Amino acid sequence: MEFRRGWAFSSSRRAALTSIGPLVVHTASCALFSLVFPSDCRICGVPLDTVTRLPICPDCLKRPEPLSAEFFCVRCRTPFQNAFPLNAEGLCGICRRGLRGFDAAYCFGAYEGKLRELIHLYKYGGVRTLARPLGDFMAAALPRDERFDAIAPVPLHWWRRWQRGFNQSRLLAQTLSRRTAVPVIKVLVRAHSTATQAGLSNTARRLNVSAAFRCRRPDAVAGKRILLIDDVMTTGSTASACAAALKRAGATRVVLLTVARVDRRADVSNLKPQKIYPEPFNLDHVKVEGVS
Repeated sequence: MEFRRGWAFSSSRRAALTSIGPLVVHTASCALFSLVFPSDCRICGVPLDTVTRLPICPDCLKRPEPLSAEFFCVRCRTPFQNAFPLNAEGLCGICRRGLRGFDAAYCFGAYEGKLRELIHLYKYGGVRTLARPLGDFMAAALPRDERFDAIAPVPLHWWRRWQRGFNQSRLLAQTLSRRTAVPVIKVLVRAHSTATQAGLSNTARRLNVSAAFRCRRPDAVAGKRILLIDDVMTTGSTASACAAALKRAGATRVVLLTVARVDRRADVSNLKPQKIYPEPFNLDHVKVEGVS
């Protein structure tokens, strides 16, 4: 029992008040924050009741399903519906023709659903704090037996970086650097601005970025294993051009790592079978000259 200025406190009650105090303060601060700065989850719209730097509810931040496929290219990891596009070594047609500049490619999930919304909110909504959870997804997709000497983010042209305010690939690279203790090197630059890749065919995408990148510090990559970072892989044209620039500068191995990739299997599976000839030919009414 403890006496203080006419008040008596038991040690157990004092301990209870000490433990409850921070909880009450935290709850009150969260309520005050929600009252002064009301906000909803930017993805599902559920009201946020905690003080956080991420305007996203815990359910939407839960790890999405990783990309899985029974058939895929062993080099670029492109998923397929069946094994028909792959040769005996497990390579797809693009990799067999040597059109990939990188040696391997990994990603966490498919560019669809909740993961696509998270990337859009990060990239176009300016929510930079999403770099950490998205970077954690990427780290989970990277095989543990891979070893790297440096991490290189895919660069943005200075005008696009000024418009967006940041390079999304660089922030992801910094997150991975903190997790892996591999340094980030800023060696890739865009030699010139390119038209947006959206809506272009595979061939047009490759031509659009074929000479868009160069390595400004060959000494920083010569003889090294480089982890190339980007947010989304669509056809791989941008990453291939960056990897080719790193290889020309002397890199011995370049591996691409992205948060997500476009899964073309979904496009094929949604197509309904159609008849090539809706109706059979009927030649009974056709008269051929010289034939009765």
